[in-house]
Amino acid sequence: MIMWLSRPMRTERDHACPNIITHAAGLGQLTLPDARTTEEDATDLRRFLDLVPDPRRRKGRRYPAHALLCAAAAAVLTGARSLITISEWITDTPQYVLGLLGFPADPLTGLRAVPHAATVRRLLQHVDVDSLDGAVDAYLQARTPSPAPPEPPPKRPALRAIAVDGKTVRGARTQTAAAIQLPAAMDHHGVVLAQRQIASKSNEIPAFQPLLDTIDLAGTVLTGDALHTQHSHGSCLIERKAHYLAIVKKNHPGLYAQVRKLPWADIPLDHHTRDRAHHRDEIRRLKVAAFRHIDYPGACQAIQVVRWRRDLATGKLTIERVYLITSLDVFDATLAELAAWIRGHWGIDNLLHHVRDRTFREDDSKVRTGTLPRTMASLRNLTISLFRQNGETNIAAALRRTSRDYLRPLSALGLT
Repeated sequence: MIMWLSRPMRTERDHACPNIITHAAGLGQLTLPDARTTEEDATDLRRFLDLVPDPRRRKGRRYPAHALLCAAAAAVLTGARSLITISEWITDTPQYVLGLLGFPADPLTGLRAVPHAATVRRLLQHVDVDSLDGAVDAYLQARTPSPAPPEPPPKRPALRAIAVDGKTVRGARTQTAAAIQLPAAMDHHGVVLAQRQIASKSNEIPAFQPLLDTIDLAGTVLTGDALHTQHSHGSCLIERKAHYLAIVKKNHPGLYAQVRKLPWADIPLDHHTRDRAHHRDEIRRLKVAAFRHIDYPGACQAIQVVRWRRDLATGKLTIERVYLITSLDVFDATLAELAAWIRGHWGIDNLLHHVRDRTFREDDSKVRTGTLPRTMASLRNLTISLFRQNGETNIAAALRRTSRDYLRPLSALGLT
C-alpha cells in the first residue's frame, strides 16, 4: 500500500524572511493510480517530495524545493551532521550529480549553479515538517517489499510489530521548552513509520493517536512503555483492528494490583531464554494467564516476565519482574512471538535513538531555529531506515561507504 500526501492550502503572510510564506499543514492519504504506479515510482524520493509545499514566495525562486530537499537527504546519507556539512557537500557536488538532483541548467552556459548555504538553511527551517515527515514515512512504507507467500501457507496471518517511543533532542532549546520531544513509531526491523513533535507544555500521551493516524494498523501489534498504557489508547487500537502489548506499572495502581495478584506461583512456566551479551548473563522467564476480567479495553491475557541478570565482571545478581497485558489471545500469537515482541520493543532505542545520538551526535547539535531540529531528525530517520531496509547493521560503516561515491546516495534514494 502506498500512502500519499495531499497538498495543503497556502496563504501568504508577512514573515521575518521576505522570501518565506507560512501555510496551514494538512496531511492526508492518497493512493497512486495503478496505471502509473511502478516499482521505480515507489522508490523515487522526488515523487514524494514534490507534494511537500514550497514555503518560499514564487518571486525569486531559483532552485526547486524538491532539488534542495533531495540534496539535503543525499548529504545526510553520506554522514553530514549539520547544515554546514550539508552545504559543503552540495557545493562540492559535480555538475552531472546536480542534474540528477534536479537543479536546473543555465540556458546560455549549460552550467548548474550551486545554492548558497543560506538558501538551504532558509528552506529547511521553514519547510512544513508535518508534510515532510508524511512524505518520508510514505516513501519508506512504499519501499517496503511485500512479503513473499510462505510455503505452506500459514494457519493465521503474521502480525507486524510496531514500537512507539519518544526522544528528547536536548540541544534544541526553544523559548517555551528546554528541548523538543519527537515521538516516533518504528517497526521492529528498524524502519521509521511516523514521527511528530510534541507541543510545548505537553507530553507523549496526547500525541499517541495523531502519531498513528497515517499508519495502517490492521494486522499489527503495538508495543510501548508504561506511559502509553492508557484506556483511551487501548480503545483506539481495538477500533483500528490492531493489537497491543502494554506494560503495567504502579502509575496505574488499580490495574497493577489486579495483574500482580494473579496466582502466578500456580501458573506453569511457559517460556524461557538464556543469553550472554554485554558482559552479563541473562535469563528471561515468561508466564501467561488468560484472564477475561482485566480492567482494560480488549485485554485477553496477562503476562509476567522475570529477568535474572548476573554481571560477569562483578557477579552481582539482579531480579526484575515486569507485568504486561495484551489483546492477543492464545490463538493469535505463540509464546515465542510474545517474548520476541516484548524484547524487540527496545529496538527503537537501540536501532534508532542510540544511532541518532552516537553516530549523528544529535544531542550535541545546536540547531534551534524554526523547524530545523525536526527537519534534521526527519532526514536522519530517512537515512537510518533506508540502510535498515537495505540490510545494513552498522550504520556508521554504511555512511562511510556511501560517502566515497557521489552516485551511491542518489542510487539509495532512487534518483538514478
